Amino acid sequence: MRTLRRIIATALLTATAAAAIGTPALAGTPTVTRGSLVTEKPIVTYGSGAEVGDLLTAGGFSNPMATYGVSLHQLVYRTIDERGKPTVASGLLVLPLTTARHLRTVSFAHGTSVYRGDAPSVADDTFLTGPAISFASAGFAAVAPDYPGLGVGTGPHPWMDVPSETSASLDLLRAARIYTARQGITLDREVYASGFSQGASAALGLSRALQDGADPWFRIAAVAPVSGGYALRRVEIPAVFTPEVQPRLGAAYMAYLLTAYDRLHDIYRDPRDVFQPDYVGIGDLLDASHPGQEVLAGVPASVDELLTDRGRELLTRPDARFAAALREADSVCEWAPRVPVRLYYSPGDEQAVNGNTTACRASFAAHGVRVPTVNVGVDTSYSGMVHEGSELLSVSEIARWFGSL
Repeated sequence: MRTLRRIIATALLTATAAAAIGTPALAGTPTVTRGSLVTEKPIVTYGSGAEVGDLLTAGGFSNPMATYGVSLHQLVYRTIDERGKPTVASGLLVLPLTTARHLRTVSFAHGTSVYRGDAPSVADDTFLTGPAISFASAGFAAVAPDYPGLGVGTGPHPWMDVPSETSASLDLLRAARIYTARQGITLDREVYASGFSQGASAALGLSRALQDGADPWFRIAAVAPVSGGYALRRVEIPAVFTPEVQPRLGAAYMAYLLTAYDRLHDIYRDPRDVFQPDYVGIGDLLDASHPGQEVLAGVPASVDELLTDRGRELLTRPDARFAAALREADSVCEWAPRVPVRLYYSPGDEQAVNGNTTACRASFAAHGVRVPTVNVGVDTSYSGMVHEGSELLSVSEIARWFGSL
């Protein structure tokens, strides 16, 4: 049901849609603004809700909420990288084929990708595009950031770096507002944020920034993260040394974490200090230029085969520099949302273990906010993994919940 606040916000935007949309200037380039649109490229159109429903069902999405046809667009826009330097990034915009000229917006952040071609605006994979398509077919404008270093981005991707995920997500919203205004469509003020796995942290980072007033127009309306790694130091890292995490994937995640954080935070002197001799060059595989199957084939069968004693010690007893970086990542639930939040999960997740969701709920409670968790059940049809299945099971439920607010 549309609230009076949303109706007033829509009226204000309608009155100013033709005006320039101001966004913060990029550091060192005062004439260029973050979120400014560089290019737009149409990708594909699905002409009816029935066509969308068939696509989502074939992609494994449970009980899809497919009402409208949708059009997919790649947006390339200006933002900042993990070091605060000007860069460009790409993302997916999906619009419903409807006569409505005022749309609420959903931002959905995708899960871990090691290859820049596995990002929503460049991949032909319904697992990556399906969430944004689902929300658009339910009547929302939907955006899905590729993140820095992925999609059209260059250089390694700064995995699990919440500040750059937040910047990319926020600036994509700004670029989408510019593009839709040119099409005679206005985006409502309120943003509904969701995301899966890595994207669960990104969604929470965006939500916290919007609540804190990071943008003069957009405001957070509700948050629905799915199967996130919200507590790397307290929960996820200890779990990779147990059977709770699938062993090879645990090795891949820890290799990604160590190499990405070393690039950004300089957490070890030499790869030989932390990686076994056969895997000293594993960082070369994790530069975003190698497809996921190639990367997975290049990691050992377990984290114990990956690490030296020093590497294991760095993960289990991080020094001050690494601990500070992990603390930043683990802060995504350390705030007090003033909007509805639900944490979605599947029991027995073999990648982002369920203790992450429990820890996140406890962190919110410590800040005075009771956040419900939603058990969506188990689906292993996508890859034989519970983790991926949690996205397939939750997206339609989240679309219905957002639509009811």
